[in-house]
Amino acid sequence: MATAADRLAALGPLAARVCPWAADMAPPERDTATEDADGEPVRAMPVVLRIERATPPGPTALLEAAAAAALGLCLDERSAPDGPWYDAVAAWAGAGRIRKLARRARTAHWRAVGDIDGTTAGVGDPEAGGGQVRALVPGPVDDVAHEVRRLQIGGTDLPDDSPGPPVPDRPVIWLNPTVEQSTGKAAAQVGHASMILATVLAWTGADDATVDAVTTASVRTADAADWERWIAALAREDSGREAWEHHGIAPVRDAGFTEVAPGTVTCIGQTPRAGGRS
Repeated sequence: MATAADRLAALGPLAARVCPWAADMAPPERDTATEDADGEPVRAMPVVLRIERATPPGPTALLEAAAAAALGLCLDERSAPDGPWYDAVAAWAGAGRIRKLARRARTAHWRAVGDIDGTTAGVGDPEAGGGQVRALVPGPVDDVAHEVRRLQIGGTDLPDDSPGPPVPDRPVIWLNPTVEQSTGKAAAQVGHASMILATVLAWTGADDATVDAVTTASVRTADAADWERWIAALAREDSGREAWEHHGIAPVRDAGFTEVAPGTVTCIGQTPRAGGRS
């Protein structure tokens, strides 16, 4: 019987980096300062945020949709072995960084990207403040469709909202409360978080339903005290195993290309844990 890890086989290189203790393989040795200068194309997943002028989304709904869309593409049967997207997703996951590039679209431009290979996720009604995001099949950053290339990268900032507590018994992606991130930057980061959290779950033996539940994750800003405790747990052991086993958390560490310093933990994915541990 196929396992959740089988479904996410294209993310095997990611598992080797984020949970080598579960993937039963040594993490790859990489010189992150030079890995993009080795002749290989820089690869990224375009993440298109629907931001209509008249009915802009709430930031929380948009971020939750971004997390769902990015992981949804990886869980799609077309990304599985023998699927038409497998090679593209595997090449991207093996490139060293799971880069995403968030762009905004509305009206006809939003409709145009619907014809490009990818998956769309929505949270709530997009005509009434809900979020809608389309994640496109990753590829070289200098070889994207015209419909994507013409979309703006900036202008994604949205006013804060007050979403209340996360949905009980669902995974949560916690944003770093100590750093400022634009909505576009945060959308890319929560997309990373959903993929990393699902990968760790899959390679630690979680079933399909548990992995699929990550596509319904809440996104919230972490409490400062919780964040400090989690960062301390992550600092105690480099591989992340202790933090996973004691707190059910998996971090996103940013490469530092935009907005934040290299190595910053921008967000943390957390799976529901028995016994009230946090």
